[in-house]
Amino acid sequence: MKICVVGSGYVGLVTGTCFSEIGNHVICADLAKDKIDNLNKGILPIYEPGLEEMVKRNAEKKRLTFSANPNEAVKGVDVIFVAVGTPSRSDGGAHLGYVDAVAQMVADNITKEVVLVLKSTVPVKTNSRIRNIVKDAKFKVHVVSNPEFLKEGEAVADFMRPDRIVVGIVDGDQYAQDVMQRLYHPVSLNHEKIVLMNPESAELTKYVANTMLAMRISFMNEVSTLCEKVGADVHSVRHGVGSDARIGTRFLYAGPGYGGSCFPKDVSALVHTGRDNDVEIDLAVATDRVNQRQKGVLVRKLRKKLGDLRGKKICIWGIAFKPKTDDIRESPSLTLIDAVLADGGIIAAHDPIAADNARNLYKGKSNISIVDDEYEAAKDADAVVLVTEWRPYQSPDFEKLKEVMKQHFIVDGRNIWSTYHLKQLGFDYEGIGVIGK
Repeated sequence: MKICVVGSGYVGLVTGTCFSEIGNHVICADLAKDKIDNLNKGILPIYEPGLEEMVKRNAEKKRLTFSANPNEAVKGVDVIFVAVGTPSRSDGGAHLGYVDAVAQMVADNITKEVVLVLKSTVPVKTNSRIRNIVKDAKFKVHVVSNPEFLKEGEAVADFMRPDRIVVGIVDGDQYAQDVMQRLYHPVSLNHEKIVLMNPESAELTKYVANTMLAMRISFMNEVSTLCEKVGADVHSVRHGVGSDARIGTRFLYAGPGYGGSCFPKDVSALVHTGRDNDVEIDLAVATDRVNQRQKGVLVRKLRKKLGDLRGKKICIWGIAFKPKTDDIRESPSLTLIDAVLADGGIIAAHDPIAADNARNLYKGKSNISIVDDEYEAAKDADAVVLVTEWRPYQSPDFEKLKEVMKQHFIVDGRNIWSTYHLKQLGFDYEGIGVIGK
């Protein structure tokens, strides 16, 4: 099939590249000419394991091309994916200006009947809104809601081996249904992955799924606080609770709060959607409130141990909001960095992938350095804080770490080192809701 993906950011690039990998001819279009020029040179705007090689392979086979002219890119294709940004407004709702603009562009430029697929995360009723925009196009436009469920760091695998493919189609649109089933057939060979529903259900599914996962994280973070008060260990509680098949073990890890581009935005959007319809989603409101508080847990532990942070050097390991990505949006590390700097402290941080993004964010700021070696970051540090559980941090050289640090205080924001007997090595260890050994 011939596919155009409008928007070549995280979702659009992964989607377009993976569709080309299974044999389709794909044009990834974006108005950002610099981005397209770089993609044509093999330079990706994001880090995602396995994606760079896949882009190169399919570009060489001419199955994947890039265009800075969406008006031309949509001509002659069978399917058009909308993968542009829907940033949060100040009231928590989603800004739909880019989505609307793509819909109008499609209506003005298509040369045949097409299926227009909304891949961007959008509020309920957006499908109806877009159908109204394209209703007067010269050729029939079938509007489908197909929210993405790609995890950063595992996006390629998620696309190729999806848990489910949510497809929202207007009742009676057999053409769109046939196209979507044909499109996703190669990744549904072992069993049918497509879950068909109406557009409103598909749009709501994305918000509900991410909010439910965020809710589990916030709940366990609250439990971790209680564990510290009563002498319980959150690892043990998690194992005991997660062994119940009805609950499971995933997203039950205590930590410094969730971040990234999806959970914070989608929780807020669900709350906003509810309020637009006179429904207060209290659990979603509480999930966000708990997360905002939890993001301050690391600096609170530093202040409790070290007192006044003025002039204190704090080493931070991990800046990305999670491993296997360079995405630092809403990362707990940023909350920690900003709080330490506001207290007059000094930051030395390391991240194996996201360092450049952090350097760009804090360019020109004093008392912060982003360094290329984790032990260099720890030199003369009053504390080392593990924020992102990258593999190289999971079993470090603690003897070397002890040698270079000024004070031997460790805050383990991911509870990775809680069983390493660090106290016997001379460290003052603090985890989150764990009984450190």
